Amino acid sequence: MKRKKVGLLTCMKAENMKLKRSFIWIAFFIIPIIPALMGTGNYLQNIDILQSEWFSLWTQNTLFYSNFFYAPLIAVYCAYTWRVENFNHNRNSLMTAPVPAGCIFLAKLLNIFWVTLLTQAWVWVLYVLCGKAAGLPGLPDTVIFYWLVRGAWGGMGVATLLLVISMAVRSFAVPVAFGLVGGITGLLATNSAYGMYYPFSLMMMGMNSNKYEDMLGGEGLQFMVFSTLYIVLFCLCGVKWLAVRDVKA
Repeated sequence: MKRKKVGLLTCMKAENMKLKRSFIWIAFFIIPIIPALMGTGNYLQNIDILQSEWFSLWTQNTLFYSNFFYAPLIAVYCAYTWRVENFNHNRNSLMTAPVPAGCIFLAKLLNIFWVTLLTQAWVWVLYVLCGKAAGLPGLPDTVIFYWLVRGAWGGMGVATLLLVISMAVRSFAVPVAFGLVGGITGLLATNSAYGMYYPFSLMMMGMNSNKYEDMLGGEGLQFMVFSTLYIVLFCLCGVKWLAVRDVKA
């Protein structure tokens, strides 16, 4: 009797169960605190120069978070989602189950997306708390929240790429190292004329990292197009790899 194929929603529920009580929540809570404290400390040390209050604090927090912590943190999430499958023969068991390769990959990817959104929300909370602790009046301009949401979308392309790497390279450290290198090279590309074409730069440009004025200016549509393009492109590569490569394994 032919087994009924499992759908995307069932796969997502299974992935959600893996995330419960997992160590990624420790990384989720602790890692964003580090750049928040570093950025706030830097802001307080240079408060005579940085006189734009909430915007100045944003430049200092994103200086550390976007460039050195954001991509590696997403890499931790991605590497963990393949951690169980990479032990023993779990990958083979998964691929022989009545589950389409597309559902497996998309379920993991969608989980990474919502954890990334939660991370950005936590970064916002930390930013506001640090601002109040630093004595800033009122609340941040709503445009900063928009930058944070926009940075989340830019990060989705990076998340899709890192998920593919986590799937292809059965090592926890490699995707994290790739995320760190990507963040550094993204910083270099952001300061060049090619930032819009590099996924790691898109996440920084979306966050408006270390800037007062909007880095995108009138290129918001182009940013959305390239960010979406990378998500689709890397997703197709991941599904294809999983469907073909793991069947042969």
